[in-house]
Amino acid sequence: MIGFLRGKLVLKKPPSLVIDVQGVGYEVDAPMSTFYGLPEVGADVLLYTHLAIREDAHSLFGFISESERVLFRTLIKVNGVGAKLALGILSGLSAEEFHRAVEYQDTARLVRLPGVGKKTAERLIIELRDRLPELGSVTLEGAGTLKVPEASPSEDAAAALIALGFRPQDAALMVRKVSAEGKTSEDIIRLALQASAK
Repeated sequence: MIGFLRGKLVLKKPPSLVIDVQGVGYEVDAPMSTFYGLPEVGADVLLYTHLAIREDAHSLFGFISESERVLFRTLIKVNGVGAKLALGILSGLSAEEFHRAVEYQDTARLVRLPGVGKKTAERLIIELRDRLPELGSVTLEGAGTLKVPEASPSEDAAAALIALGFRPQDAALMVRKVSAEGKTSEDIIRLALQASAK
């Protein structure tokens, strides 16, 4: 129904963002891999989207590339994998890394992702090894310089990790282990996820 959004990025607070499209603000949830590629607040942006309609909510998910959206749609078709878990997987691994993990049946790599246990990792490999889609490579447009002061980057990073499925105490510990001085919340999240994957 909504294939993409092109507009002005007005809020970035992982895992959510708001895009102003001709005066209408669309709330979009996105994986951290998308946040890493977003321009500054106030810049124009293009995101590929997936609209999920349930009885109690209409949720819009945004992706920096078509390959991420295709992988998200593939993941949510797997039994037991919902949108939140799919966002967590895309936040912890790039589409290429996920393809490699499935191709080489690397369950150890998958269980390091939030919310993915051994059984889920095995199910992902079994159900997806023969039907992983080809990767695309469409990127965002636009750049900008306007910044809006929010909570501290460390607080934003911890909140994003909690939203991705980590327990609050684990998210706080992950953020504390990262040197946050001079870093954006996206940088802190990236470093925290990389450290937890080791």
